[in-house]
Amino acid sequence: MLEKLLTGPKTYYLWLLFLLAVIAGCGLVYLQQLQEGLSITGMSRDVSWGLYISQFTYLVGVAASAVMLVLPAYFHHYKKFKRMIIFGEFMAISAVVMCALFIVVDLGQPQRMMNVLLHPTPNSVMFYDMIVLIGYLTLNAVIGWVTLEAERHDVEPPKWIKPLIYLSILWAFSIHTVTAFLYAGIPGRHYWLTAIMAARFLSSAFCSGPAILLLLIFIVRRLTGFDPGRDAVKTLTTIITYAMCINVFFYLLEIFTAFYSGIPGHQHSILYLFVGHDGHMAWINSWMWTAVVFAALSLLMLIPPALRYNDKILPWALILLVIASWIDKSLGLLIGGFVPNMFETVTEYTPTVPEILIALGVYGLGGIIVSVLWKIAIDVKKENGTFALKGN
Repeated sequence: MLEKLLTGPKTYYLWLLFLLAVIAGCGLVYLQQLQEGLSITGMSRDVSWGLYISQFTYLVGVAASAVMLVLPAYFHHYKKFKRMIIFGEFMAISAVVMCALFIVVDLGQPQRMMNVLLHPTPNSVMFYDMIVLIGYLTLNAVIGWVTLEAERHDVEPPKWIKPLIYLSILWAFSIHTVTAFLYAGIPGRHYWLTAIMAARFLSSAFCSGPAILLLLIFIVRRLTGFDPGRDAVKTLTTIITYAMCINVFFYLLEIFTAFYSGIPGHQHSILYLFVGHDGHMAWINSWMWTAVVFAALSLLMLIPPALRYNDKILPWALILLVIASWIDKSLGLLIGGFVPNMFETVTEYTPTVPEILIALGVYGLGGIIVSVLWKIAIDVKKENGTFALKGN
């Protein structure tokens, strides 16, 4: 199937060239980081995780969200999802690769990643996080390629793939649960010390990940005419709506617990994010209020069925949802956990320009992976007649 990469419209190759140019430019900045170290970032002794780990956290959720297609299709035999399952699995591959790259750039010296393999520490959550991410990447690569190959030849996938599919469903929950444990297992960070951290992670993943998938499919539909089916879109949109409602509810539980119980440490982190703390006004304040407004607007557009199933309104609702969840789960989560610190002092953190450019380079590589894999999937569907045009 790789031969399908050799043919395509000029716009497709121009898009790949653009992404390669972005990667090359940002790669030069990464070379600077390799030479000068993490001092070119906004991180410090008090804020040891920054933009890189925040993107890792968000993208783990994007990878896990593929289960929202696989679970209904294989556990509940909802066949209408099967037309776009392959796109969810290939998006998960891209997301996991970006997760790994964000870990690499956050280490400063990439050779340090070998320490996890050379000196395994089973009592470390990071050790298990590595295992579940590598396992999930392998599962999606094998399942996606084998099922697409079967679709190409118009045959049923081999029977041995079914157990792997069921395993991938359980594995999807595990990757974000273990990532949540990385945060919830640090007792000195009040903002992260919550029993529902894993539940919050999963609920945000199951709304933002499918929202990104639908937005990308809408772009593909506009460019190629491929249509996943109106019923499939409506069902997935309903799932997104419920997951977003649960996500907001969980956050409100944190607000209630912090302020009704009067827990100072938990209050200070939330106050810092939204209104500042002890005279310190942060740049994150405007971002967090933007997330609140965007989350509310997205729900106002998603909850009423008349608006949720409107093709003109739905993309805007999904865009607002993705922005809101990205701000909360990446920037808000990291900064709220580190500021104020356990000594109740404030060390400001602001991502630097080199930090942002390196992150863009990682996203550029992820964009190439998903573009290449999705093109193969689209060409296979065109070849065997399963490429459904809009309206069919």
